[in-house]
Parts: sequence; C-alpha cells; structure tokens
Amino acid sequence: MGKSVVFERFGGPEVLEVVDVDVPRPGPGEVLVEVFASGISPVESAVRRGDHRDRWPVEFPSGQGRDLAGVVDAVGEGVTRFRRGDEVMGYVRRGAQATHVAVPESQLIPKPVSLSWEIAGSLYVAGTTALGAVDGLNLGPRDLVVVTAAAGGIGCLAAQLARARGAAVIGTTAESRFDFVRQFGIEPLAYGPDLAVRIRKITDRPVTAFLDFLGGQAAEAAELEVPASRIFTTTDWGAVEDDDAVKLWAGDTIALRRIAQLVADRQLRLPIADVFPLADIADAYRQLDHRDSAGKIVIGMKVVEYPGQKVRPAGLREQDLTIGVPTPHERMQVEEQVPPVIADGRARQRRANGHPAPDVVAQGAARDR
Repeated sequence: MGKSVVFERFGGPEVLEVVDVDVPRPGPGEVLVEVFASGISPVESAVRRGDHRDRWPVEFPSGQGRDLAGVVDAVGEGVTRFRRGDEVMGYVRRGAQATHVAVPESQLIPKPVSLSWEIAGSLYVAGTTALGAVDGLNLGPRDLVVVTAAAGGIGCLAAQLARARGAAVIGTTAESRFDFVRQFGIEPLAYGPDLAVRIRKITDRPVTAFLDFLGGQAAEAAELEVPASRIFTTTDWGAVEDDDAVKLWAGDTIALRRIAQLVADRQLRLPIADVFPLADIADAYRQLDHRDSAGKIVIGMKVVEYPGQKVRPAGLREQDLTIGVPTPHERMQVEEQVPPVIADGRARQRRANGHPAPDVVAQGAARDR
C-alpha cells in the first residue's frame, strides 16, 4: 500500500487527509515514481480553498501538489528514456503529494546528481514560473523590478534571475526576512499598505516591471505607472480579468532542465525553509499560509531525526482560525526550536556552536534498490 494526500471538500489545511491507497501501475507512456520530496505552493492553497473554481476546477476526492522528485520504481509500455532505479524530477497536474505517483514520461527529467532531493522535488513550479516571468519581461540593466513575497520560492528565484540580467530589484517581505533577501541583491520593503508611496521614497527610478507573487497588489503597480502588460501575477485572477495583468503559469520540462542546471551549477540558489513529513501535511500548509518562510517548504517522504536532537516538535503551530494571532506560550530557548533544515543561516550557526548537522530526507539515494 501507498499513501496519498487528498481532500474531499473545499477549505483550509484542516480538510487535508493522508489516506492509504493502492500503489498505481504505470500505464502506456507512464513512469511509476517512488516520491522522496514534493514542494508546496500558494496556488495549491488557492485551489484547495475553492478560489476561482471556474479557473481551477476540482473533482472530489482530489489529490494535491505538482512538484516531485524520486526514484523510478517501474515503467509502462513504450517508455524508453527511464528505467527502474533512475533518479528523476518533474511534475504532474495534481497529486504529487503521495508516496508513489504515475507520471507521464514527458513530464520527467533526470535529476542532476548535485541537487538534493528537497530542491529537486520543489523546483518545478517555483523555478519554471520565475524563469517564464523574467523571460517574458526581457529584463535588462535599465529595469527596476518590484517582486512581492520576495523571500518565497518563486520570489527569490525570480529576483536572482532578474539580478543576473542586470536589473535592480525591490522586494516585499516580512521585516524578519530583510537580511535574507539582501543576500540576493534585493532591496527589502516590509509588507503593508501604501507600497507605491514607500517605493517612491527610496528611489527616483521608474518601476518598469511588477511581479506580484503575493496577490492583491495590482493597484499598487498601477499607481507606480507600470503598464498592465508588465504586471505579472500567479494567483490574482481579479487583476487579470479587470486590470489586464498577465497570468503566470509554470513551464515545461525544457524550462525545468534550464532552471535545474542553473541551480546545479550554483548560479542560482533555492533555499529550503522547512521540511515536513507527509503526516504533517496540514501543518506545512499552515506555515505556508503565513507567507513569511525563507524559501520553499517541502514535504519529505523519508524524513529522519538527526543525531543528538534535544527537542521534539513543540506543537505550537497555530490553528487555521488563529493564523496571525499571537499564541501565549512559555518562554523558550529559540536555538533549541530551530527546525532541522532552514535557509537563513541559522543552520550554520548551530554547527558553529557545536550542534550536529541535520540528516533529512536524502536517505533515499543510499537505500537498497
């Protein structure tokens, strides 16, 4: 038996269930992948909530997730590019958050050896969307780009791609992430109202492009006199339908190969904010909904504890109805609450202080096959 994340009604993370399922058999042209890691994205939350149901239709029960990386377990008739034991990464339309997924051969590429499972399993949506945005804008040294949610997976990749082409980038994020985004050459601004006014206070340059990965910021872009054809969004259908903003979509395996090679060659970085086991899928989306994580949040199918771990998870996650509301709790030593995989430098601090390095997910490469 395998396991899969499903939901049978629209709602928040509380509607998600992990259920036992039969391991699928690959059909003609399909590859059965044992999934090791799968990234999560805000679009998945929007689909699950039932936002714009005419645009993102759902049939119940529905799986969830697009990104995946893992090892080929079996191949269907006519498959020629992969065989059992190959390490692969790619995507499906929906249902990647499962232990085993049947994937069309055309939606997979070989995983570069230097990519960790966490990065490979969360690169498709963020990476190909960011690449499509920067390619579509044809950015260069004369451009000043605003990127909202700049600390997120798509935002930090898009900002890096823009900077690589010579563009200047202003990025919105939580104040606690200012140093994190600065490492990518982004000028940070806090989330909040009057974004256009605050941008004009820090620069006299005209804003030539606006990448809204947060949603709901098209009016700010218009106030900055950015043409509608250069306002891109991932989730704001209202801006697309009413204000002629451009809807961004994830790309194909050609784009995935390009972005994977850039990350493998260390020309781009995709930070991993946290890794959750499949059983904690609802908690992973609660953290995502805070929209202040530094990089990608990943579901790991083979998460393990690390040697010398002092503290078990404290259970301080907020409920869906109290997201953003401070939760009273006993004062704690923050250092001991650091998750095993983080992206803003605290992992290096732990090792410098004598704590052992984390051992997460990547057991898969060494397992018996």
